[in-house]
Amino acid sequence: MRTQVCIIGGGPSGLLLSQLLHRSGVDTVVLERQSREYVLGRIRAGVLEWGSVETLRAAGVGARMDRDGDPHTGIELAARNRGFRIDLEAFTGKRVMVYGQTEITADLYAARDAMGGVVIDRAEGVTLHDLDRDAPYVTYRRNGTEHRIDCDFVAGCDGFHGVSRKSMPASVLKEYERVYPFGWLGVLSETPPATKEILYANHERGFALCSMRNPSLSRYYIQVPLDEKAENWSDEAFWDELRRRLPPDIADGMVTGPSVEKSVAPLRSFVAEPMQWGRLFLVGDAAHIVPPTGAKGLNLAVGDVHYLWKALEAEYGGYAGAVRGYSDRALARVWNAMRFSWSFTMTMHRFPEQTGYDQRMQETEISYLEQSDSAQRVLAEQYVGLPY
Repeated sequence: MRTQVCIIGGGPSGLLLSQLLHRSGVDTVVLERQSREYVLGRIRAGVLEWGSVETLRAAGVGARMDRDGDPHTGIELAARNRGFRIDLEAFTGKRVMVYGQTEITADLYAARDAMGGVVIDRAEGVTLHDLDRDAPYVTYRRNGTEHRIDCDFVAGCDGFHGVSRKSMPASVLKEYERVYPFGWLGVLSETPPATKEILYANHERGFALCSMRNPSLSRYYIQVPLDEKAENWSDEAFWDELRRRLPPDIADGMVTGPSVEKSVAPLRSFVAEPMQWGRLFLVGDAAHIVPPTGAKGLNLAVGDVHYLWKALEAEYGGYAGAVRGYSDRALARVWNAMRFSWSFTMTMHRFPEQTGYDQRMQETEISYLEQSDSAQRVLAEQYVGLPY
């Protein structure tokens, strides 16, 4: 098989890149290790920066998002069981959109099917070859048969554990990482959200987050030790602990119910440099991971897709060498988002070695945010997303 761009990974970043390139006249093939049903069954967050919203619209997959998504004009912060609101739209002129990643992936699969896009699932043993030469190719197995795809470029959209980053020479790749000493215990429940907008709560017992998927599906998190097991928490114990960390007016009005899904997610910050080598480009989690505190994971992936789409569009449009600047452009945005996510995480969470002084400093930082329009403006600009 021959294509122009072979995309490794059939999650939202790989499908979005394929969709955008197809609309620009560039041929792609997407290889995904899992089945489509597995990919669509993964539960992920869905807070979209406005740049991500516009990119999905540019890909022709924004109709259902615009109909069913929930635009938010602000967020809420709390400390010492007392909350306040930051008006994102007033400070930036922009909003964020709450729309689940699973729904985005479903929209992208439907769009690729409608356009006749080639998405090959259950592709095992994917191996990248001759990435530093003019004619790279990719091999994989499916149903016991070996296949080969010849291409001009390879886009690695296959996540942190994928093969793409591992295909870069160790002498070229530099990795930066911080693993945080706690995780998030998350519960999905078929209940109305406790808040109209996303609430981030600092508390001496640990961080808490109130979020939502739609008017009847809520997502809640509490900070727990890194080695905590979800099965150790009954639904009742989770709700009791969550209430302790929230302002009383929110805790008292919360509707609780059986959990639909419960899991513990570790937190880490990770960046790989560079994001391209030869004819390979890294996209999304293959190159970087951010703690979910700042809602930047999927949005950074969309930013990478935007930069690579435009670079490849220009390359095939006759601007030879247009792809060479992809890594530098993407990394500049990645490190800015990394700084915001790290800073927000450090402010909102309780660390194992934390003293009473440290707790009071966090509370004072949040109090300063409440009182300072300048500080709120900086946070709002980062939260809605820096421009591409």
